[in-house]
Amino acid sequence: MSYHYTIIIQWSQEDNCFVVSLPEWGEFCHTHGDTYQEALDNAQEVLEMLIESCLEDGEPLPEPKTLGKSLSAA
Repeated sequence: MSYHYTIIIQWSQEDNCFVVSLPEWGEFCHTHGDTYQEALDNAQEVLEMLIESCLEDGEPLPEPKTLGKSLSAA
């Protein structure tokens, strides 16, 4: 099954690493990585664990945030 959840990756000067937010899962759902790729890999791993945990516990998955129609139609 394919899920479409938001992954926001930003550089943190304070932490000296890339910080990842997973907004559909709550404001405190974060991970990080020393490189952009590591941050993305960690985010995907955390998402897999969150989805698996919800499904095992019979809890509903959060609704993915989506953009409206294509932005290229200008």
